[in-house]
Parts: sequence; structure tokens; C-alpha cells
Amino acid sequence: MKIFDITRDKIIAEKVLVPRGYLEKAIGLIGKNEIKPMFFRTRWGIHTFGVRFPIDVVVLDKNKKVIKIKSNLKPNRIFFWNPKYFYVLELLAGEIKKSGLKVGDQLRFD
Repeated sequence: MKIFDITRDKIIAEKVLVPRGYLEKAIGLIGKNEIKPMFFRTRWGIHTFGVRFPIDVVVLDKNKKVIKIKSNLKPNRIFFWNPKYFYVLELLAGEIKKSGLKVGDQLRFD
């Protein structure tokens, strides 16, 4: 899957992983030697316990509008948001800054 920022006319991520099932989502990026973009549904928040690299996190509403961003979330941290939003995009740290992604941007998934 590819993620495109309609607002900025930019590709945000390519070859985005979408976990299939609870176990794959629960493991996520834990223990991986390389960060690949990941998109999934969850409420409340995420953690980076066991993740070896900092990541950027993008929280989206049901229409794929950016609601909250967290740049450079370091390993062994917790990140919470309003549970009414449940789409999450995890990226390699620095991708939010590189792409210019901002709260309010509209994303498209191809």
C-alpha cells in the first residue's frame, strides 16, 4: 500500500505493512532490525517497548485526516491520544519532518 498526502501533493510512504490479525499487530515493530511503515487500527495509544529505533507516529480520523503527530518517539515509551481516533501510521523517525506532514492534512491510501 502507498500513502499519499493530498494536501501537500506528496507521497508519505510506500510499501506500507498492514498487520493481519491481533498477534501480528501486537508484535508490530518489536524486535525488527529495520523499520518499515506500518498502518493499523488501535485505540488509546501505542508503546515502543522492544522497538529498537525511534519512530514517527501519525494518528488519523475515520476519513484519514491527520489528527495528531508524534515525531521521534524513542524506544521504551508510551504515546496516548483520544480513543475516538483509531487509525495509526508508524514511520521511520524523521519522515514527518521530511514530508512536511502537518495536523489537518488529508491522506489517501492506494
